[in-house]
This record gives sequence, structure tokens and C-alpha cells, in this order.
Amino acid sequence: MLGIRFIKVQPTTYVLQYHKGKLKREGRGLAFFYFAPTTSLVTVPMESVDVPFIFNQVTADFQEISIQGQVTYRVIDAKQLSQLLNFTLDNNDRNYISNDPEKLPQRLINLIQVLMQSELGHLSLRESLRATNSLVQTVLEGLSTSKEITSLGLEMLGLSILSIKPNPETARALEADVREQLLKEADQAIYARRNAAVEQERAIKENELQTEIAVENKKRQVREAQMEAERAVKEKQRQISEEEMTGKISLEKRNKELVALATENIKCEADAKAYSLTVTMQALTGVDAKVLQALASMDMNPSQLIALAFRDIADSAEKIGQLNVSPELLTELLQQQQHKRNK
Repeated sequence: MLGIRFIKVQPTTYVLQYHKGKLKREGRGLAFFYFAPTTSLVTVPMESVDVPFIFNQVTADFQEISIQGQVTYRVIDAKQLSQLLNFTLDNNDRNYISNDPEKLPQRLINLIQVLMQSELGHLSLRESLRATNSLVQTVLEGLSTSKEITSLGLEMLGLSILSIKPNPETARALEADVREQLLKEADQAIYARRNAAVEQERAIKENELQTEIAVENKKRQVREAQMEAERAVKEKQRQISEEEMTGKISLEKRNKELVALATENIKCEADAKAYSLTVTMQALTGVDAKVLQALASMDMNPSQLIALAFRDIADSAEKIGQLNVSPELLTELLQQQQHKRNK
């Protein structure tokens, strides 16, 4: 209606409104009405952009490699970028009137390719295949300090190299070389494993022999200990036997001394009795037998006296015609004899 339109941009888009060639408003995420016949709109995306790339390079030893990766950037000065590249919208406010926005990623890729070529010119093929981290660091530093990037108002957020590959023929040659090296290493590993197995077997045999030697030494020590114990037991038994023998000898000596002393005592006692008897006999010499008999019967009990009386009667039996003994006397004698036996 009469050329008046409304536009609303996202917060990640920077918009510049030019009215009759003069900047009228600018900013992120704006929404406003404008008069289309006399207004030009410039929108610059401010969000981060991922740009994939793949290109071929040549190493220092003239080998072609393929590099695949991705670079991430964002616009930090939309006004400055809009002055170098055309980000003007068409009359429908949907598409750009120029293909400059599409050329921006290609500019970055060309700059990355130049930086990588400068770095790969000093590296051989094998070094290049292993130089992913160093390439990323070198190229990212080159992009950050590049005047072209600064003049465009861009900021580099990251760079990653996904793969570095040689051409198929070179890759097969490298694979063959690496395969041979791996086979050699595998053979060396097999030999090393065999040698290790032989060493382990030898160590096991040595350990077994050492174990057998240790066992034999232990057995010898046990036998020696047993012999020492037996010798100690025998020595103890010998000492005990000697002590017993010494004790018996001492006992026999004491018995001998006791017997000798007892014999001496008996001899002395016999001598004393003989002397006493001799003295008694000498004193009784010339004494009448009847008197001696009467003296001997002084300490006798009645039964002994009766016995002596019967003996005297028996001595004079030819003079006695008849002897009468009362039963009471015999009974009394028998009872006394039985009483003595019981005691």
C-alpha cells in the first residue's frame, strides 16, 4: 500500500536502513516500517558460520595430498563488512541483489589454502600426514592476524582438519611400506615372545631346581636336628644311668658300711654277752646245782614252775610208784596255753 512496508529481523541479524543514500537506522533485531521506493535495506548475519572445505595441496617432496576440514567464523563489525561486500536486499526483502555474501566463505577457504600451502611447502609427505595439530595452530594464527580478515570485520572461532590423505597410489605404497614394517614388528614380537617363553621356561626350571635344593637342604637340616635330638636324648639317658649307677654305688657303699657297722655291733654285743656269760659262769663256779635251779626259777610264771616240777618228777620216776594229777590242774594248764596262743 503506497510502498510502505514492514520488516522485522532476527536478533542475530544486523540491519542498516538507508533512506535516499543516507543511513537512517541500524542495529540488531530491529522492526520498523519503511518507504520502499526510497529505502535500501542491508542485512548482515551475525551468527557463527561453519564453512566446510576440501582441496588438494603439494608437499615438499612433490606429493599430492587431499585436505578436508572446517572453519568457523562470525561477523563482529557488520557495518564495515557491508561497506566491502554488498549485502543489500532486493525489493522483496528476501534475497540479496548480489552474490557477494556467497563469495565470503570462498574468500576464507582461499586464504586457508594459501596458508596451508605455505606451511606444507616445508614438510614431506610423511610429515604432512602427521602434522594435523601443527597445521591447525599455524593456519588459525595466520587467519587471526590476517589483514584481510580484520578489514572484513570477521572473527575466526575455530579451525579443524578432519583428514589429510594422499592419492590412492601413494596411499597403497605407504600402506605396503607400513604393512611390511608392521609384519617385521610382528615377527620381532613373535621372536621376542618366544625368547621370553624360553627365558620363562629356563627361569621356571631354575626355580624348580632351587626349590629341590632348598627342600633337600631342609631335609638334611631336619635329619641333623633329629640326630642332634637323639644324641641329646642318649646323652641324657647316659647321664641318668651314670647318676643311677653312682647312686647305687653310693648306696652299696653305705650298705657296706652299715653291714660292717652292724657286724661290728653284733661282734661287740656278742663279746659283751660272752664276757657277761664268762663273768657269770665264773661267779657260779662251785655253786650247787639246786641253788642255781632255784635262782633260775625265781622269775618264772606258775606254768613254767609246774613244768619244772613235772621234769623233776620225771627224773625221779623210778622212785615214784604212782602219781595222781587232778583234772582241775590239767584244765588250768590247758587254758593258760590257749591264752598264750591267742596273744
